[in-house]
Amino acid sequence: MKIYTKFGDSGETALYGGTRIGKDAPRIEAIGTVDELNAYIGYAQTLSDDTDLSDLMAQIQNHLFAVGADLATPATHTKASEFRILKDFTTVMETAIDTLSVELPPLTHFILPGGCTAGAILHIARVVCRRSERCVVRLARDEDVNPEIIRSLNRLSDLLFVLARTVNYRAQTPEPIWKSQSNS
Repeated sequence: MKIYTKFGDSGETALYGGTRIGKDAPRIEAIGTVDELNAYIGYAQTLSDDTDLSDLMAQIQNHLFAVGADLATPATHTKASEFRILKDFTTVMETAIDTLSVELPPLTHFILPGGCTAGAILHIARVVCRRSERCVVRLARDEDVNPEIIRSLNRLSDLLFVLARTVNYRAQTPEPIWKSQSNS
């Protein structure tokens, strides 16, 4: 099987089932941003020596692939229900947030993105997650979108914040503290 098909050379791509739409369509923007988020999480995972965090990131990546499949499957497709994500993984993320938060010192200041390399990349993933969420919300204004995707991305951004803090904490790397101009 060839990796290139040439079907996209005209600026269009296909959704699951063959419906063709422009590569600049809001649905494709949402799918692409979720894919970008998945890549950043994969990058962060390569830097993690903690098996539990690496396993969690692998679960997140698999979930994001399912989110992409959900977004790529029109609601009118006969198999659409097979590709809809459920709230199960949102519950998994909430449990992970609660579990990881127990080992972290309480937040007493606003923190800046940074710390060790993996922590900084997870902060990048967090902001890409927020952008993904905005893309999906914008898409949902005009098209049918599974509402669980929005909930899932919202929760994921929280989890990525906690993951970044956890990675930094376990690496014994201080989190950069925001210093307001009045405190400088």
